Amino acid sequence: MASTSILCCFLLFVSLFQFTSATGRKLNELVQEEPPTPIQYHNGPLLSGQISVNLIWYGNFKPAQRAIITDFINSLYTTPPKTDHSPSVSTWWKKTEKYFNIPTSSMKPTSLVLKLGRQITDEKYSMGKSLSNKKIVRLASRGAQSNAVNVVLTSSDVTVDGFCSSRCGTHGSSYSTSKKTKYTYIWVGNSETQCPGHCAWPFKQPIHGPQDSPLVAPNSDIGLDGMVINFASLLAATATNPFGNGYYQGEVNAHFEVSSACSGIYGKGAYPGYAGNLLIDSATGGSYNANGANGRKYLLPALFDPSTSTCSTLV
Repeated sequence: MASTSILCCFLLFVSLFQFTSATGRKLNELVQEEPPTPIQYHNGPLLSGQISVNLIWYGNFKPAQRAIITDFINSLYTTPPKTDHSPSVSTWWKKTEKYFNIPTSSMKPTSLVLKLGRQITDEKYSMGKSLSNKKIVRLASRGAQSNAVNVVLTSSDVTVDGFCSSRCGTHGSSYSTSKKTKYTYIWVGNSETQCPGHCAWPFKQPIHGPQDSPLVAPNSDIGLDGMVINFASLLAATATNPFGNGYYQGEVNAHFEVSSACSGIYGKGAYPGYAGNLLIDSATGGSYNANGANGRKYLLPALFDPSTSTCSTLV
């Protein structure tokens, strides 16, 4: 069985959704500017130890597109060599570590290390170009089924139930009968041709809301740079709420996680329709807030800081 939580980046200013499966959790559509209450711990396990991030590439991805994602994963624990490359992806990821160091009555402080694992390619669309939620979980099961986050990435010509209309990506868990354990998974779709105004904002003008000029994507790929935003948000949520009973805010059927509590915020001064004050790459004009491996630049979402109960940005 699978439990699922879903992120939709931008719809009618900033809208969040969560799909409900038979055992899932649901988040109703709403506009979220400031999280009203602190995120609380609900006595469940967090991801811990060394975890492999396995990538299942479904559909047509160019090598350069794959490199954007793999470089991001490799940046989580790598500080760029030059001091002028601050802020970094690793600085952003360290914000999640605060959740692992909060002592509670049922959990001692722990640690997590994510490493790029196996990559699986399915360029022949073995399950077709229209995927249901069950097919997403089946694809995710192709990765390791213990000590793993299996990430399904679908190309721009693949449709997924609810994609664009109510969500841009998913995180959840599934049970491995062979290993007799749960593993976590993430799905993110490339929205470049289907709904960039929803799932690749702020690199594309939204269909609804303020019509300010879109930002330039830092890696010159609206679809993949949009996928990074959604993937980063879901990875932080997976680490801190992998099985639906970790850290979240609100009711179990209508809640926010460490990233979705701060949806649409990327820099200081952000408000609905405005991503905030960001850095600009002088060479490309791309907007970013984090430096990564191999000279990459990324735009990453704000995360909810449990020590201040505010949305924390890098810039």
